[in-house]
Amino acid sequence: MDKIAVLIPCYNEEKTVEKVVRDFKEALPEAVIYVYNNNSTDRTAELANKAGAVVKNEYMQGKGNVIRRMFRDIDAQCYIMVDGDDTYPAKHAESMAKLVLEKNVDMVVGDRLSSTYFSENKRPFHNFGNTIVRKSINLLFHNDIKDIMTGYRAFSYEFVKTFPVLSKGFEIETEMSIHAVDKNMHVENVIIDYRDRPEGSESKLNTYSDGIKVLKTILRLYRTYNPMGFFGIVALLLAVISAVFFIPVISTWLRTGLVPNFPTLIVCGFTMIAAIQSFFAGLQLQTMVQKNRQDFEMNLQRAAREKRRCLEDEKNIED
Repeated sequence: MDKIAVLIPCYNEEKTVEKVVRDFKEALPEAVIYVYNNNSTDRTAELANKAGAVVKNEYMQGKGNVIRRMFRDIDAQCYIMVDGDDTYPAKHAESMAKLVLEKNVDMVVGDRLSSTYFSENKRPFHNFGNTIVRKSINLLFHNDIKDIMTGYRAFSYEFVKTFPVLSKGFEIETEMSIHAVDKNMHVENVIIDYRDRPEGSESKLNTYSDGIKVLKTILRLYRTYNPMGFFGIVALLLAVISAVFFIPVISTWLRTGLVPNFPTLIVCGFTMIAAIQSFFAGLQLQTMVQKNRQDFEMNLQRAAREKRRCLEDEKNIED
């Protein structure tokens, strides 16, 4: 088991990957640097290997797929995840690792938005999108993570081995943030510097299509992690619609004793039934979510025992 593993997912980053690897080797001499090449068509893998990284390949395209493979393959006491585009300075890695190793923090978030992100990033819709995503998640999940979509994070062994990676692409960071909040894991924010990509290096993130994927991920995870809230809102909307159209019908009946809009009355009845069904569906699913949280705590304990066993085995081998 490595003490610190630096995880660098890469797709066509030949202009920056060599510098990123060398910077992290200098900042964390005790760390093992892993570069996972995701079907690059340039010299990314060659230059990463030249700089001293352990280079592996992931052939399923997408950052989420790469992170899934990394988390399966690598055992470490502390993981540092960083992009290969040289936008995140390595100087912050040591302080982030210390929080995991010494304070038992489960996830350390490299907070760009509280420092230089808005002045350095030249794509205004990225700035707007990051703000919207952060405020949406903070509102829906009642948390205080300062930067939801940052690619610079540190993780504990327990987080990595119990995190179910479902996203295939750039929405993976959003999924990590929501998972940590929902499972009551220890999260810390560390303000980091951010610098824009160097000239000639292009972002793989599509502002619109990937932005829509992130918003869909938020909605999907809100439904999954808080079904009572999701289906409760649906139930409330259906009940309000039913009531709005039912009021004129009941008013006419009280005034005349007649129901001239019989189809409206029938639709109102079915809409109210749908609202009641939605409410009870949310109630049942919330019970299942609570059971899943209890099971997750047991998985955390198993991961902690496995980590201790690995460390003890390594110590025995050394002795």
